[in-house]
Amino acid sequence: MTSSDVKKILLVSGRGRYEDVWHDMAATSHRVATVLSEAGHEVVVRGSFRDALDDLQTAGFDLLVVNTSPGRTDAEHDGDDASWAPFHESVRAWADAGRPVLGLHQSASSFADSEHWERILGGRWVEGMSMHPPIGPATFTVSDPDHPVVSPLVSRVSGAVTAFDERYSYLRVSPEVQVLLTQRHDGVVHPVVWVHEAGGVRVVYDSLGHDVRSYDSATRRTLLRSEVAWLLGEAPLPR
Repeated sequence: MTSSDVKKILLVSGRGRYEDVWHDMAATSHRVATVLSEAGHEVVVRGSFRDALDDLQTAGFDLLVVNTSPGRTDAEHDGDDASWAPFHESVRAWADAGRPVLGLHQSASSFADSEHWERILGGRWVEGMSMHPPIGPATFTVSDPDHPVVSPLVSRVSGAVTAFDERYSYLRVSPEVQVLLTQRHDGVVHPVVWVHEAGGVRVVYDSLGHDVRSYDSATRRTLLRSEVAWLLGEAPLPR
């Protein structure tokens, strides 16, 4: 691989306004960065400060990865909504230009102060409706085996990802997304990984990754690498 082949990834990790007490995002962001670095990418990790995306359009990034939480949006904690508007406009401009975005786990509940984030991601965690059963060993089933994001998983592990993780349920999901992985809870099949290309965006949402134990799973790591390869327009991982 030559230097010109190396893709540059910006991973925004929750802190301040977009952190919570349930997720160790410094730890999960480190694991994600390690997996993607081992795949040959250059990964830059930044906390979700207001200026974290100021150079998103100019610094040569090829992919934006979002690993942030709902956090606190009270102005006294970390600034008011108006002061964060340029941050969210950077995300919107990037995504609406067709530049790739990967949203991880609790990012579905993040950026509530953005009028664009749910549209970009293709879904959202909704308080009072969305939930997950207790964390534990979980199986996530491939629902579209022909899609290049998940096709490597079909031949390797018979169409499933297994991990110690949470199983997000009852998310609000746009009908425009293409669901790739599901899980079953309460007799209902729930989308947990999807791609979203409607409106010119190029997005993967991956609800796995509550803590570092998720990334101990070989199939979960394969899924992450495959998602990034697809977002970057690289050749699919070998079956």
